Parts: sequence; C-alpha cells; structure tokens
Amino acid sequence: MKPPVYRPCVGVMLLNRQGLVFIGRRRNRKLVEHVAPGHEWQMPQGGIDEGEEPLAACLRELHEETNVRSATLIAEAPDWYHYDLPRDVARKSWKGRYQGQRQKWFALRFTGDDAEIDIDTPAGGAHKAEFDAWRWERMDRLADLIIPFKRPVYEQVVRAFGGIGPG
Repeated sequence: MKPPVYRPCVGVMLLNRQGLVFIGRRRNRKLVEHVAPGHEWQMPQGGIDEGEEPLAACLRELHEETNVRSATLIAEAPDWYHYDLPRDVARKSWKGRYQGQRQKWFALRFTGDDAEIDIDTPAGGAHKAEFDAWRWERMDRLADLIIPFKRPVYEQVVRAFGGIGPG
C-alpha cells in the first residue's frame, strides 16, 4: 500500500481589529467535497505553487479569494496540519492524486477597510470567485461552520491562534 499523498496548502485566519475572523461561504456547493449541507463556510485557503514559500502563498491566496492586500502577519501555526478527504471524494477531487491536504496556517491582521473585500471580482477579476457571501465571525464558532472532515484542522488552528484578540 502506498503512503498517503497530501496536497501542500496554506490557510489564512484573517482577523479584523475587533478580533473577529473572516469566513466565506463556498460559491459552488454542488462540488463533490461538499458532503454536509449547511457547513459551507470556511477561511481562505489554497495550494502552494511549486517553489513558492508558504507565507507568499498565504498572501497570494488571500488576495485571489478576497481581494485583500491590507494585512500584516500576526503568527504562524507551529505545525503543519492535515486532513483526509472522504474516500469517495478523494477519488474524484484533484484527479485522485491526493488523499487530502497538508496545510500551513497563518494569522493575519486586516488593516484595511471592509470596502477592500471583494469576493465577486477578487484580484481585479483575475481569479474565479470562490465565495458568494462573507462575514466576520467569532473564532470559537469556526469549527462548527466548516465541513466536518476539516473540523479537526479548524480546532487545531483555533488552539494555535486562540490567544489573539482585538488589535
């Protein structure tokens, strides 16, 4: 049996000045990985390109999904976290190449104005919109809003960044 292969990825916990976290609702809820209706909310995340440093990927993904550039680094999670896709989903997602994702998470402080956030035409429309709605949410609610197979990662992220408050 071959060892599991995880897609290298970053995750972004973007906190506003009040200490609330940006979450977006996945636009295409008909995708195969959306196996739990009502759990379509998530923080920005995405793959790390070949040769790209994780922090650079974090900032790129944040811009590609939210249009945000006004953010400063608060913290980096001490570990890489991973999740497995459900078996039937893994066979269909990413052409079956990955069992799940291995993620490096970063906490960033949003220093801009909410008007900067543009989920409909992020990165000036250079990228397909990932979200159809967004809001600021309490950190302690995040794990309840994510798709269940990603919940353990969100619990780890909340533990890692739980001491970050308003700023």
